[in-house]
Amino acid sequence: MVTYYGYAKCSTCQKAKKALGQYDVSFKEVDITETPPSKTELKKILKSGEYALKDLFNKSGVQYRELNMKDKLPTLSQDEAIDLLASNGRLVKRPIVIDGAKVTVGFKEDLFKKTWAS
Repeated sequence: MVTYYGYAKCSTCQKAKKALGQYDVSFKEVDITETPPSKTELKKILKSGEYALKDLFNKSGVQYRELNMKDKLPTLSQDEAIDLLASNGRLVKRPIVIDGAKVTVGFKEDLFKKTWAS
């Protein structure tokens, strides 16, 4: 089962969702701001080797700036950063699409197509 973590008002998320539809990928949609990915899911994303911890943060988001994450992030342990992401979906880069074997964070059309198109 493919899980899509996104935010309805995010234009990047809308593009990603449209692309999944074009690739005939059925997915369960989760509002990332209400239900962020779990610590376990975030750890799986990091274990994939495709993304570093800093890649999971929505660096252009209001929460990132308000919480001064640019300065705080380097001082946090991985567990502390994962706890923060799992408890605040507005800090998480979106969309996240995950199926257990594959994952994409954010929307880069070429990578998205390579990963999710059949």
